[in-house]
Amino acid sequence: MQSTVWSAIRTKPYLYIALLCLLMAMTACRSGGNGPDGGAGESGTKAAGGAEKAGAAGEAKKLTLLYNFKSGSLDPHNGAIPLRMGVTETLVRMDEKLEVKPWLAVKWTAKDERTWVFTIRDSVTFQDGTKLDAAAVKASFERGIAASKSLASALKIASMEASGQELTVVTTEPSPSFPSELVNPSAAVISVEAEKKLGKDAFNLAPVGTGPFQVKQFKPNIEIALERYEDYWDGKAKLNEVTVKFNEDANVRVLALQSGEADIAYHIPAESVGSLEKDSRLRVESVAGLRVHFLLYNQKKPLMQDFKVRKAIDLLLNRESIAKDVMLGHAVPANGPFNSSLPFGSKDPVQKPDPAGAKKLLEEAGFQAGADGKLAKDGQPLTLELITYKGRPELPLIAQLLQSDAAAAGVTMNIKTVENVDTYLRENKDWDLATYSNSTAPRGDGGFFLNSAFMPGGALNAAGLDSPDLKDVIGRLNAAGDIGKRVQLTQEAVGVIKRELPQSYAVYPNIVVGVNKRVSNWKSGAEEYYIVTNQMDVK
Repeated sequence: MQSTVWSAIRTKPYLYIALLCLLMAMTACRSGGNGPDGGAGESGTKAAGGAEKAGAAGEAKKLTLLYNFKSGSLDPHNGAIPLRMGVTETLVRMDEKLEVKPWLAVKWTAKDERTWVFTIRDSVTFQDGTKLDAAAVKASFERGIAASKSLASALKIASMEASGQELTVVTTEPSPSFPSELVNPSAAVISVEAEKKLGKDAFNLAPVGTGPFQVKQFKPNIEIALERYEDYWDGKAKLNEVTVKFNEDANVRVLALQSGEADIAYHIPAESVGSLEKDSRLRVESVAGLRVHFLLYNQKKPLMQDFKVRKAIDLLLNRESIAKDVMLGHAVPANGPFNSSLPFGSKDPVQKPDPAGAKKLLEEAGFQAGADGKLAKDGQPLTLELITYKGRPELPLIAQLLQSDAAAAGVTMNIKTVENVDTYLRENKDWDLATYSNSTAPRGDGGFFLNSAFMPGGALNAAGLDSPDLKDVIGRLNAAGDIGKRVQLTQEAVGVIKRELPQSYAVYPNIVVGVNKRVSNWKSGAEEYYIVTNQMDVK
């Protein structure tokens, strides 16, 4: 390695856990319901805020979870935290096989290509005690569509009609994957009546949902205090209280876990896994997920509109080194947005680093090396701004590795670390490329990522990508209901992405979570949606 950062990285045994064979969500959609991104804790050595005595007669059971992304709001229709932390729920959910299963809806049927009828579970109440019925779900969807442009774009609802426990939804166009779209955390069902009573600002600090836990107190960007909802429809939670603390510093999360201040710490850096595994009180879960770490190119910048420049950077990306030296075996090199284990994933070989090929492309783009070896064009050095963020501890390391390899090819990359990466990328125009991460098949289907990342106005399309070829194939995908056809069209979209290179894919990372062994009935899921549950417990 060419920098002191990389000389310090040590290789560890390869720990990749192969992805589960995934069943496509569309099977569930067509079966009518049988199957769609603070403080580190109080000081001291007590486990999880005094929960070390949990389980004793009359003693409240408590758990502390440390999460890697801050949240300044609990707006249920513009963020995943309320659903992830057990406050809200959706009509349908994913099971461990990534099949769509009933949740707040017990069944659903398609009357025609645009009309869906959902039967709402009859035994559910919101956390304020009011009954969940179809009218409440309709009001929640109306609120969500008004509050979130990305949700409105995904659901494409033309009209709704509520009658008792039956909700009829008509979409603006044929939408065979509509039930799978309802897995989206932003499609969570909340009490609009409670919001009217509390006011929007107060409600977004303590939304009223149907989940096993309700918000007791929320300190924006610091922590959420959750308490059990005693009348939860699917069985009262085993825990009395859960404290969710936010901290984007991976080392702080590790120390909190080791000290006993946290019971669960999300996204542990790979270099800390060895020391945690030596601690008899702890275990580490490294689970193959549905995520990819990748590079975003800002094609609003003239330089990044040049395919040869993007391809040169792609050839500088050392995927094998990222998987081995940065992720220490907790990832595999990527060859596209979707893992090759998925039916619609690319089967092409992984791109090998090619510095010579990168320099040749940059020379073809008009850049020449000076006496110092640095590339320049018309007297201006080739200098790029590379954005990264700490929420996923490996991303700054990936940025440093790319910076080092680019420098060897005569390209200067200045790394800028930001806090809220999504806000920064949308509100600032001067960045050239960014390290990023997203779950690309959270519903067992590629449609979600393709629509949100490449369609104009998509929730993940911060660079404003607008490819006619991609829009065409994604449009055909959205209208397709047959599984085989959807696989074929998704593969066709992947082919366009490889040809146009709007993004470069680095690795498919594992979800690495540190857990105190006192935690029982819990494991991290590949979908990353259902973290706090009514079944999780402590000894």
